[in-house]
Amino acid sequence: MSIRVMGIDPGLTRCGLSIAEGGRGRAVTPIAVGVARTPADAELPDRLLRLSNAAEEWMDRYEPDVVAIERIFERGNVSTVMNTAHAVGVLMLAAARRGLPVHMYTPSEVKKALTGNGRADKAQMTTMVTRILGLSEPPKPADAADALALAICHCWRAPLLARAKEALR
Repeated sequence: MSIRVMGIDPGLTRCGLSIAEGGRGRAVTPIAVGVARTPADAELPDRLLRLSNAAEEWMDRYEPDVVAIERIFERGNVSTVMNTAHAVGVLMLAAARRGLPVHMYTPSEVKKALTGNGRADKAQMTTMVTRILGLSEPPKPADAADALALAICHCWRAPLLARAKEALR
């Protein structure tokens, strides 16, 4: 049984979007990857609307079964964290409007799933995404690669999550 996952690396200026299909075992097929951008000089409500519209267009076009979003984990700039949190909110709302389940993963969970190392750097992650998906060149920019990493992570974890859910019944 295959699963179509929309991976989202949330960001207000650049939001990575991807679609991948997980099949038997660890086979994952990339379907689409890109970045939704919003102008830094636009008002926050307009930026959130643009971001939501982009995500909704992807959801309608590619019809994912589930959405995997990076959980916000930031120790730095509070305004950046808040802007990203706003972005996550509209992205989750877009999924909820379509009845799509949302799974959130921390950066270290995604890194551990793909590389075995929860502290892998961007270069290691991009290399693994490229290798796992059999791409001829690394996805760019980094937001796009991160979105694919989230989709891969969920493709690999979905069977385990389904078995755990079934066991609780």
